[in-house]
Amino acid sequence: MTGPTGRVLTLLELLQSGGTRTVAELAERLGVDRRTVRRYVDQLVDLGVPVESVRGRYGGYRLGPGYRLPPLMLSDDEALAVLLGLIAGRRAGLTTADRTANETAAAKIRRVLPRHLASRLDTLLAALAFTDQPGEFDTPPAGVLLALADAVRHRRPVSIRYTDSQGRSSQRTLHAYGIVAHSGRWYVTGEDRTFRLDRIADVRTLPGSFEAPEGPDPAKRLLTGFATADYEHEVVVRIHGTEEQIRARLPASVARLTQHGQDEGWWRVELRARRLDWMPSVLAALDRPFVIERPDALRDLVVDLADRLASYAARRPG
Repeated sequence: MTGPTGRVLTLLELLQSGGTRTVAELAERLGVDRRTVRRYVDQLVDLGVPVESVRGRYGGYRLGPGYRLPPLMLSDDEALAVLLGLIAGRRAGLTTADRTANETAAAKIRRVLPRHLASRLDTLLAALAFTDQPGEFDTPPAGVLLALADAVRHRRPVSIRYTDSQGRSSQRTLHAYGIVAHSGRWYVTGEDRTFRLDRIADVRTLPGSFEAPEGPDPAKRLLTGFATADYEHEVVVRIHGTEEQIRARLPASVARLTQHGQDEGWWRVELRARRLDWMPSVLAALDRPFVIERPDALRDLVVDLADRLASYAARRPG
C-alpha cells in the first residue's frame, strides 16, 4: 500500500521495531514531510496506540514501554523466520517446561498469515525433513531461565535448590557466569561446575555482586567440563590429520585436542569415558594413523575389531 493508510501502517511497523525514531528519519522512510509524519502519529493516537513524544536533541517518537500491540505486524520474511525458529526449537528440545507455549505461539502466527504466505509455508513444511528424530528433553521452567539470565547479566549471586542425577536435593549459592544451550539441554556455568537448568528450583537473588571471571567463555567452559569429566577411563591417543578431520568424529564436548610437540600433523587427543567399546569404531571411521598411549585395554579392543573385520572380509559368498 502506497496511500496514506499504507504509510500509517508502515509508521506503526517502524515504531514496533523499538527505540526512538526521529521525525526526520520517519519522514525519509515514509517519503513525506515532517508535518505529515505528525499527522500520521495523531491518527495512531486516535486509534488508541500509545505513541510517546520524546523531546530533546535526539527526540522523536516511540511506543509506550510494555505495550502489546495487536495485531502483530511481521513481514513475510520475519513471519517465516519466527515460525521456522519455533519449529527448530521444538525439535531441538530448546523450549521451556511449558511446552505448549511453543505450539500456541506458532499456531497464532500461522492463523494471521496472509493466505499466499500460509500456503507457501505449508508447502515448505511438507517438504522439510530432519536427519534425526526429536527426543524427549527435560526443559526448565521459564521462571528459572529468566531469573538466572538476570543474575548473569547483573552479576548477582543466587541461591538455588538443586536436585542431582541421584535424586539428592541440596541448597546452593551460585555465581552464574553464563547460560548455554547444548544438545537439547540448558546449562548454567558457575565458578567451579556446571548445572542443568531443568534440575534447578527456587532461584532467589542474594545481596552483593561478583566480578566476571577471566578465561574461557561459558560455552567453552561447558565443553571443557564435559571433555574432562571424572569418568572411569582416561584415554590418550595421538592422531595424524587435520583438526577438522579429528573434530568431525571427536567434538570439543567429547575430547580435548592439542598439537603434539614438534611432530607436524600429529595431535594429542585426551578424553575420559565410562566405557571404551565405542572408541575402536570411532578411530576406524577417522581412517587416520594413530598411536594409543593409554589405556592398554583400548589397544586390545582395537586389535579385536581389526581381527573381526579381517575375518568378515575374508568370507567368500556362498
